[in-house]
Amino acid sequence: MSAPAPDFPTFPARTFLPAFLLGWGLGTALTFALRTLGGALLTSPCQGHTLLALLLPLLMGPGGLAFTAAHWRRPRRAALGLGLVVASLLPALYVGARDIAVLRGEGCAGGYIVFASAGGSSVSTLSLPAGSARDLTGRVGGYTPGTHPGVFTLEAQSSTPGLQVSLPRTTVRAGEVFPVRITAVPSAGVNTYTVGVRATTTQDGRTATASSSLEVDVRPAPRP
Repeated sequence: MSAPAPDFPTFPARTFLPAFLLGWGLGTALTFALRTLGGALLTSPCQGHTLLALLLPLLMGPGGLAFTAAHWRRPRRAALGLGLVVASLLPALYVGARDIAVLRGEGCAGGYIVFASAGGSSVSTLSLPAGSARDLTGRVGGYTPGTHPGVFTLEAQSSTPGLQVSLPRTTVRAGEVFPVRITAVPSAGVNTYTVGVRATTTQDGRTATASSSLEVDVRPAPRP
């Protein structure tokens, strides 16, 4: 009679290491092969490239773990799965993160407006008594003057007439800081509202947009 399999199988190096390196090598080769093929097939400079950068890390990581768990009593197969898991991190995730950083630098990740207080720290919410105003700054992010050298046209947005957004400048360039004043009129109701700024530019027939919003908590006006 054969002895029962141990509850905790051993993984000797002479068995584990070659299978592990094989799994890592397969994952690495698949990463660069798919990256090369996808780069040749994707004609748009932006569309589809984010999915291409994340596809293999998302498939090889969980898939390699599932394969390892299913064959954990078989050292060679378990090592092969662990090799795929490591390949999903390095080089697949590392290369994918670099590709996404390049896409952001080229403006493919979209734009946004960064609001900041007078001290320079960014803000996403604001508390404002009725009948008062607050001066902030805005900046068009997500684009660079190199990739989008044109002028962005600014547009103020507010969810209620009780909050007014003033833009002393109506045109800016990417990365340029501009003033923003938010005013709560004396008749503004006590509630939480949303205001925002939208920036739009057209380059080579394509429109690029950057927008962000602020939540403004209107409080009662202070008593005299």
